[in-house]
Amino acid sequence: QVQLVESGGGLVQPGGSLTLSCAASESILSFSVMGWYRQAPGKQRELVAVMISGERTTYADPVKGRFTISRDNAKNTLYLQMNSLKPEDAAFYYCSARRLGMEYWGQGTQVTVSS
Repeated sequence: QVQLVESGGGLVQPGGSLTLSCAASESILSFSVMGWYRQAPGKQRELVAVMISGERTTYADPVKGRFTISRDNAKNTLYLQMNSLKPEDAAFYYCSARRLGMEYWGQGTQVTVSS
């Protein structure tokens, strides 16, 4: 069973930065798509950024130019660098990985943006 463990969330002031990590229990080279999603209280889970086949990236409009998705194959880890954070970025952030029709999720890490 694939395990994804997110870390790096916390409290940050508006305009600040955080880097989220998602450590996989096995090689991430086997995943065709990996991504980050977020869910704020009372809202549906939404796409933040995805990486397809380790190369092509797609970002949600609200985070374009501020967030960067990347991965380290040697560490089996997916990252989300978040800059210029806004209060509306506050949410639980989840890591997702897809392989052969199966989708796997982490338990989430909370990001709070507040002064």
